[in-house]
Amino acid sequence: MAETSLTVPGIKYVIDPGTARISRYSYRTKVQRLPIEPISQASANQRKGRCGRVSEGICIRLYSEEDFNSRPEFTDPEILRTNLASVILQMTALGLDDIEAFPFVDAPDRRNIQDGVKLLEELGAFETIKTKSGEKRRLTQTGRQLAQLPVDPRLAKMLLSAVNFSSVYEVMVIVSALSIQDPRERPTEKQQSADEKHRRFADKKSDFLAFLNLWNYLQEQQKALTKNQFRRQCQKDFLNYLRIREWQDIYHQIRLAVREMGLPINSEKAEYQQIHTALLSGLLSHIGLKDMEKQQYLGARNTHFSIFPNSVLFKKQPKWVMTAELVETSKLWGRMVAEIESEWIEPLADHLVKNLMPSHDGRSHAAR
Repeated sequence: MAETSLTVPGIKYVIDPGTARISRYSYRTKVQRLPIEPISQASANQRKGRCGRVSEGICIRLYSEEDFNSRPEFTDPEILRTNLASVILQMTALGLDDIEAFPFVDAPDRRNIQDGVKLLEELGAFETIKTKSGEKRRLTQTGRQLAQLPVDPRLAKMLLSAVNFSSVYEVMVIVSALSIQDPRERPTEKQQSADEKHRRFADKKSDFLAFLNLWNYLQEQQKALTKNQFRRQCQKDFLNYLRIREWQDIYHQIRLAVREMGLPINSEKAEYQQIHTALLSGLLSHIGLKDMEKQQYLGARNTHFSIFPNSVLFKKQPKWVMTAELVETSKLWGRMVAEIESEWIEPLADHLVKNLMPSHDGRSHAAR
């Protein structure tokens, strides 16, 4: 339903079920949830307005007036229901170190702030130093570089790591794709045709490489076709032209930022391991080990997730995977997945690894 962004002419009736999927970040599970929730009064009135813009209309609400009056007046602001790592990083880079004391219009939960800080520590953006007044958090050199890149901190970390693996070009393409809505479309009435068109871009081990293959295809088409021909070709290939343009715009923004930072862009083609090790550096808490008993993947903090059905790895189910995002709907899903090797993980996560010396129990004569 077009709730706020446009007016559809000729609409006389609106049937409002009173619910919507609302994106909420959970600091407990560290995943973005998409629960179905009752909408606010403001959202309900926006829906009603879809049939009253150009002529009189009727709105049928599938819930009682008492239910409507008991609902909150407005939807929660996004800052209260999203991961705050990017906000915290930019504020710290501007010298606003005490995030909890900042006078937000809608102050986020203290636990959400702590969760954002922990993610930035995972990415190597923060370090703790001792001062006379106690411990203090400050930006590292990596953190200052992350703040210069116009993307989410996880994606920025991938770009910085790509320098060490000579895969900056490929990672720029993938990161810019991850920053937008997927340009591949699957109309309900033409899903099979769309899947056949998109299958030629797939890689048998990685969903990420489909973006790289698609990018190379689009580059070739743009060189060979006029602007109008290219637009029509996108439609034939079930690709959203405006999202393709957005993808290209973000890529050029990232490329400009990378050049201004003096980071070298590789001219030789990067191999699978070079690309995915760089991507892995931003997804250390999004790795999974196959749990044969539960037929799911064991992730960080003992979470269990399944590979989303549209992934190339949905049936293959390799031993180790990483996923771009964990989303909870009917269950916890890993979306945008790639096969990885376990030996790639530890060198990247050295600052997160704890080495424990076993102790000997004199009574039981056992190690613990």
